Amino acid sequence: MIDVDAVTIDYGQGEQTVRAVENVSFRLDKGKSLALIGPSGCGKTSLLFALSGLIHPRSGKITIDGKEVDTPRRDVALILQNAGLLPWKTVWQNANLSLLLNGEFPQQNAAEVLAHLGLDDVMTRFPAELSEGMKRRVGIARALSTSPSVLLMDEPLASLDTLTREKIQDLFLNLWHEHGFSMILVTHNIEEAAFLGQRIIVFTDRPARISTIVDNSQMGSLDYRGDTDFQGIMSQLREALEA
Repeated sequence: MIDVDAVTIDYGQGEQTVRAVENVSFRLDKGKSLALIGPSGCGKTSLLFALSGLIHPRSGKITIDGKEVDTPRRDVALILQNAGLLPWKTVWQNANLSLLLNGEFPQQNAAEVLAHLGLDDVMTRFPAELSEGMKRRVGIARALSTSPSVLLMDEPLASLDTLTREKIQDLFLNLWHEHGFSMILVTHNIEEAAFLGQRIIVFTDRPARISTIVDNSQMGSLDYRGDTDFQGIMSQLREALEA
């Protein structure tokens, strides 16, 4: 479904040019999950933005469902490091923002997603009245309100405490099983990559090149964290990052 072919991404011009990503290629089948992990600042987020259509590669090509990505698409949702909520809008209004920007009048879709995420009793509250975990769930609701076929996530659980992080990781896993979207996650967290990625790409330092691809086909259950395979995957990732 997603095909990244020899993609190189630069920032700036002339002597100020910085290469963020260099000659990266991979494919992701429909309904599968992929985690991208590597050193801070290596270019992972740049690649995610290119997948979302927000920036354009210097060379190479990205296609989704056979169509080249050259602009943001309605069927591709992006969740950023912070929830990105508008402080003057309620939970309901924030969750419906993607639908409104697409020129649609909000119907039941966002309400159903909010209820599914346990937010139906806070729909009239403002972001300042929510915990960090609730804010992240509102961001997830906004992303899912458009029924995307691809979900891109850039460190969506950064700065959360361990228990809240694991609860929302479990939520992502359940939503992935339920909705069948293709999922690409950028993270610095080895456990998160091992829990949510069927395949895990380890990048070099900037410019990001593919160092290692780890197969993690045993993932997919909520109790995977206690599995010996899970511990083995984390060891592989740690060794790859140290190398």
